Amino acid sequence: MITVHHLNQSRSKRVLWLLEELAMPYEIIHHQRNPQTNLAPASLAAIHPLAKSPVIVDGERTLCESGAVMEYLLDQDPKQRLRPAKTSADYYVYLEWLHFAEGSLAMPVIINMIMQREERAGDKALDGYIAKEIAVDFAYIEATLAGRDYFAGAEFSAADIMMTMILEIANRDGLVKDKPHTLAYLSKVQSRPAYQKAASLG
Repeated sequence: MITVHHLNQSRSKRVLWLLEELAMPYEIIHHQRNPQTNLAPASLAAIHPLAKSPVIVDGERTLCESGAVMEYLLDQDPKQRLRPAKTSADYYVYLEWLHFAEGSLAMPVIINMIMQREERAGDKALDGYIAKEIAVDFAYIEATLAGRDYFAGAEFSAADIMMTMILEIANRDGLVKDKPHTLAYLSKVQSRPAYQKAASLG
């Protein structure tokens, strides 16, 4: 039985979503952020020294980092769903988007979120850099979704689960309000029953 250590207001919802898509049995242990600092509690640090979520425990294995967790869970699926075969032309497209979510995209989206919520004074040179990154990344996303149904091609995959969590933050902060294909995509994937179940749990 896989145990998901879920931190409230975190991207670990994507792990619950993947498990629901795969109909894989699991249990959830909930951890609550410190209401003053918004940091993870000591209970999560007791599971993994990074004190970050998602963390899964499967037997003797404890694993964190979203991409690694997603790949591990996909490897456990006997039907090998939600990931193109390595012989498929879509496989490396899938791999790019799987890593783009927490690589190129997450950094400017998260920094933008922080900048919006904190008062800053002095040099704001970072603003221009983040604005450029956001413009490039979301133009790339919009152009991609204008030409295909899902990030890795015609079929829904785990790359969509990885991307959706960051797109939700971006949408909340108004970064995709002028991106009709991205907004339509978000609406489509959020209507999936497994997403709805994960959202209700996490």
